[in-house]
Amino acid sequence: MSTSRRAPITAALGAAVLAVAGLAAAAPSASAMTDPSGASASAASASAASAGVKTSDAHVKRVCAQPSDIHLMSCQALVRTDVAEPNALRSHGVDRAAAPSGYGPSDLQSAYNLPSDGGAGQTVAIVDAQDDPNAESDLAAYRAQYGLPSCTTSNGCFQKIDQNGGTNYPSADSGWAGEISLDLDMVSAVAPNAHILLVEASSANMSDLGTAVNQAVSQGAKFVSNSYGGSEDSSDTSADSSYFNHPGVAITVSSGDSAYGVEYPAASQYVTAVGGTSLSKDSSSRGWSESVWSTSSTEGAGSGCSAYDPKPSWQTDTGCSKRTVADVSAVADPATGVAVYDTYGASGWNVYGGTSASSPIIASVYADAGAPGSGDYPSQYPYAHTSALNDVTSGSNGSCSPTYLCTAGAGYDGPTGLGTPNGLTAFTAG
Repeated sequence: MSTSRRAPITAALGAAVLAVAGLAAAAPSASAMTDPSGASASAASASAASAGVKTSDAHVKRVCAQPSDIHLMSCQALVRTDVAEPNALRSHGVDRAAAPSGYGPSDLQSAYNLPSDGGAGQTVAIVDAQDDPNAESDLAAYRAQYGLPSCTTSNGCFQKIDQNGGTNYPSADSGWAGEISLDLDMVSAVAPNAHILLVEASSANMSDLGTAVNQAVSQGAKFVSNSYGGSEDSSDTSADSSYFNHPGVAITVSSGDSAYGVEYPAASQYVTAVGGTSLSKDSSSRGWSESVWSTSSTEGAGSGCSAYDPKPSWQTDTGCSKRTVADVSAVADPATGVAVYDTYGASGWNVYGGTSASSPIIASVYADAGAPGSGDYPSQYPYAHTSALNDVTSGSNGSCSPTYLCTAGAGYDGPTGLGTPNGLTAFTAG
């Protein structure tokens, strides 16, 4: 994807951020709470104004810095800056009498027809860059709020390792910590009985993140979520074989948050590329409706035709001779976002979105469905069960030709793939 397509979405920071979050004792100093690029809120607003962005309309910010090199990745998490939580939740973190803003576990389980006790016997791995020192305690607060089973190091449910399998964790980063909180919380929501393995890469370079993916697989994880992406380049096919070619493992990757255009590693032929939707409750028999997530020409679910990666045999659309993104999708719109608990760089409950949410959701649906076949690439499973998905037929993330690469319609399309989960059948071997 071109640099212009991956331009950051500038948010209205300052007072809005403080209204959402305050300062938790476990969080970094206020000097760390700046725009992800390192600029202050006022500087970010000035930059947005010069670029023609209406900051008064902005309600989200990217939590990670945009990459400065083609081999650097950015996390795909977006956080709302215009949501203020109740005082009890801001002060104490957990209050079963006061529901946090954003969708919680029961909402996601209802929307996607999922069991409330999924994931038993499985391990879902989360691969991110940098360290979140509060990962385990924040995870505990999220699960306590929603009455989910405890998942800790001491009971064997949670494990955090570095990319080499040890405990020499990388330097902490408040942006990636927000991404980590989002990922851990989505696994908890969708596969509450699964074990969780957090693998922290030393940097956001593809080689370090790829090493972390290999480490997750070597640790025995059959489900690996990757909520990051960067520009495509000609070395991607080499990275494919080095990091993502793991038959028998469901590897999911966010399609991107910069609207129409392809990012890597979502373009890898070996992964399940996960697009994004807007998810709303309605009066239909399902009780929910979805459309393509797209806020503007620079914010929305990524999609398109890869410039380099070959097309997997099970992908049969005819308007792209190489790999088409995405395969399936889930909620990603921050306006219909999910509740997340984060205290490293924030002060507790926030509402998150981005395809960073949809990737761990889909990895966890795979975990609910059970271990993949030993020689299978699980990305092929939905293509064998298209009727067992919610087909998303409305919305667009840009202009393109052929139009299905950026516009939803009956059957397969780029922004939402084959659709969203409707139970577990489409994610099951056989």
